[in-house]
Amino acid sequence: MGGNPRNRNGSRRRLLRARVLAAYDTCAICGQPVDKSLRTPHPMSAEVDEIIPISRGGDPLSWDNVRLTHRRCNRLKSNRSDDYARAQLAGKPQPNATSLPLTTSDW
Repeated sequence: MGGNPRNRNGSRRRLLRARVLAAYDTCAICGQPVDKSLRTPHPMSAEVDEIIPISRGGDPLSWDNVRLTHRRCNRLKSNRSDDYARAQLAGKPQPNATSLPLTTSDW
């Protein structure tokens, strides 16, 4: 079965989205207020983010796996960590693991 797993149970996802919008007022990534009157595709509009991304096995229909974010913050996070998204917002991109300096042991 293909397609977006968020849409497989559309009514359940809509209810979960409404619950998240009612419960939270600040972005879980940047900590700033979310203006819920803004509509997509505005970068500061409200989005429901999965804490554990669907691509990494997260459940898009679980209350324990969702929170409120700005569209921009959610896009920066993608399927990475909150720390990665915060570093991007601060303009401090994290280095790739392959670009870290090699260290050796003395023993």
